[in-house]
Amino acid sequence: MAVCPHEWLLYCRPGFEKDLSAEISEKAAHVGQVGYPITASGSGHVRFVLDPATPANDVHRNLPLASLVFARQSLVAFPPLDDLPRDDRLTAIVELVVASGWSFESIWQETPDTNEEKALAGLMKALRKPLESTLKKRGALRRKAGGRRLHLYWTAGDRVQLAISFPGNRAEHLDGIWRLKFPREAPSRSTLKLEEAWHVFVPRDAWPVRLNDAMQAADLGAAPGGWTYQLVRQGMYVYAIDNGPMDATLMATGQVEHLREDAFVWEPPMRLDWLVCDIVDKPMRVIDMVERWLIKQWCREAIFNLKLPMKKRWEEVARCLTRLEESLHRAGVRAQIRARHLYHDREEVTVHVVLQD
Repeated sequence: MAVCPHEWLLYCRPGFEKDLSAEISEKAAHVGQVGYPITASGSGHVRFVLDPATPANDVHRNLPLASLVFARQSLVAFPPLDDLPRDDRLTAIVELVVASGWSFESIWQETPDTNEEKALAGLMKALRKPLESTLKKRGALRRKAGGRRLHLYWTAGDRVQLAISFPGNRAEHLDGIWRLKFPREAPSRSTLKLEEAWHVFVPRDAWPVRLNDAMQAADLGAAPGGWTYQLVRQGMYVYAIDNGPMDATLMATGQVEHLREDAFVWEPPMRLDWLVCDIVDKPMRVIDMVERWLIKQWCREAIFNLKLPMKKRWEEVARCLTRLEESLHRAGVRAQIRARHLYHDREEVTVHVVLQD
């Protein structure tokens, strides 16, 4: 009989382990999954250990990655293999894979997003070919294995955690990170936050319909234009609302109307397709503003950031999202709300809302 994994392994931004632990503990309890988190500050991941009678597949399925805020990746995992012999790391790994009964189409070797773990790149490169060859011979690595992927999560040269992921409920980038190239002509690096948000929240095949040159948008707190740049690049006409100066190159496109007004009180002249906002202010004040836009249905979709406090970040996110959900429900406005801590975010969370007409 195959041995069963009883851990849920989640990656996160180093420094946000407590926030992810608080989130998954609360959400797991809500769906009746018994377990406890194990983590260390700065480790870049959380292990959620389940009751031995509960397969990790259950919590992984009941709490998909798309429903989590602080997680970059979500995997079904075994406990780490510790004290691997430096002259033979392969045997223990292969034995556990074979005992699991797992089959998969690819193997990813990963480390936490820290400088110390990046030094393991040489080890992972050296192991890649012999690992693939051995697992092919043992029948674990093969074609047509349902898109499953084996993950080897290295946290030290003698410590690795084996996990598996499933298509449709995982991040499709190494370490769960979208690494985007900064456009030289963009006014600020904040532009990458909106680009990543579109990749995460809007399916790529829907971009022609939901991001196109027939649309109009508002960027609240726009200056100098990092987010406006992304809207213009999609061909949109943009109302840039900010008392500060906008980038001259953006203004020269003819696609931007710069209004030196208070973003918290400005009203659009018509219903717009997009509202975006990266204002630095208290999270609940931003919620107040966006809530007004959504209840009055001044836009069809919105992406905005909530700047987080230094402590109890999950609690603040949960409070803001609950408030927004309840307000829209009372107003009879149907909406899909998602929030993620993106790679290009720092002390903030990005929220996406789609109004459902």
